[in-house]
Amino acid sequence: MPPSTPAVRVSGLGKTYRIGLSGDRPTTAVEAALRWARNPVRRGSHELFDALDDLTFEIPWGQATGIIGRNGAGKSTLLKVLTRITAPTRGRIELNGRIGSLLEVGTGFHPELTGRENIFLNGALLGMTRKEIQRHFEEIVDFAGVTQFLDTPVKRYSSGMYVRLAFSVAAHLETEILAIDEVLAVGDAEFQAKSLAKMRDVAKDGRTVLFVSHQVQTVTALCTSAIYLDRGRLLYQGEVPGALDLYRRSFEKFALEQKDPRSRPGSGELRAQAVEMGDDQFEPDSAKTVLIHMGKNPDLVGQYFVSCHINDLNGSVLVQCDSRVVGGWYDASSEHTVKLTVRHPWLKPGRYTVDVFVCKTGVMDAWEGAAGFEVLPHNPYPELAGDEALSRGLVLADFDYEKS
Repeated sequence: MPPSTPAVRVSGLGKTYRIGLSGDRPTTAVEAALRWARNPVRRGSHELFDALDDLTFEIPWGQATGIIGRNGAGKSTLLKVLTRITAPTRGRIELNGRIGSLLEVGTGFHPELTGRENIFLNGALLGMTRKEIQRHFEEIVDFAGVTQFLDTPVKRYSSGMYVRLAFSVAAHLETEILAIDEVLAVGDAEFQAKSLAKMRDVAKDGRTVLFVSHQVQTVTALCTSAIYLDRGRLLYQGEVPGALDLYRRSFEKFALEQKDPRSRPGSGELRAQAVEMGDDQFEPDSAKTVLIHMGKNPDLVGQYFVSCHINDLNGSVLVQCDSRVVGGWYDASSEHTVKLTVRHPWLKPGRYTVDVFVCKTGVMDAWEGAAGFEVLPHNPYPELAGDEALSRGLVLADFDYEKS
């Protein structure tokens, strides 16, 4: 393709889903018959939901583009439309080359076939000839590290093995465009680092990478440009720092919206009334307390549990504190306060948010950004050192060195 022709060109792209309103459905055959008799031409009630709305952009060759946004922004839907897994409702897409994808565990693999057979099947689906697949076969297997299980049906693979092989196929076969969703989070840290290095090489070779991730560090390390989506609309396309700035600012706005229980996800059978921190500011090595003031529902059968996530400024979940693992089960017959105390790990200086989930068999209340706190810029260690001694990692560790 000539350099003036972009790898991907999207114009006026939209994807609309019809969502049935289950509350309006008849619950018995008699009710359904009566409704039909009264209005035989009446159609089932539904509402329209725009997962993507009027997206227009171009992505040049040799660019690694991060697609970022909050949950529900339309990131995965965009990749599914671009990779032709689902059809757009309106608009136009031009792909000036073959596109390989890894969108979710299991996509493109047949569970009954072996790893070897799936490599050839997947390659054929991507439009490769058998000779092209054979030329890359050894490096695909070597990169995935599944030589021992090559002739085993992939239904017996662990999710990590599955992702390693699927990524290796997508990255090594000669597609001009590579689309990756956040499935790499399934792999171990070593494979994630190897995958990022491979995607950088793919982009340097002049191919184009589309990458969806919630991990800001990963987007910063890999991508040369970024797209920011919010509720299906394209709000920004350009340099990575600009997109990340919008992404971070969206947390504040979202937290304000979530204060109204009616706007929060969940069944609503039971909701948190208020969430507050024991203090607004903490030392890095001090215990952090979260107070969750719970409502009541005497009709709720059985006990419920609470799960709190502590997130950094980029939205990365640093700690999940699930009450089940410490025996925390609660009765909804009366109002009470659940107190969470987090002692480790030590947190780096900066701003943090707390998400609170109230659950039973499903999620009854999902309150993202329920509270926030600041960790003061103090060094918790006994010795002073340069900034580089604390610059890496997401949290601080309580550790010692000993000589023997």
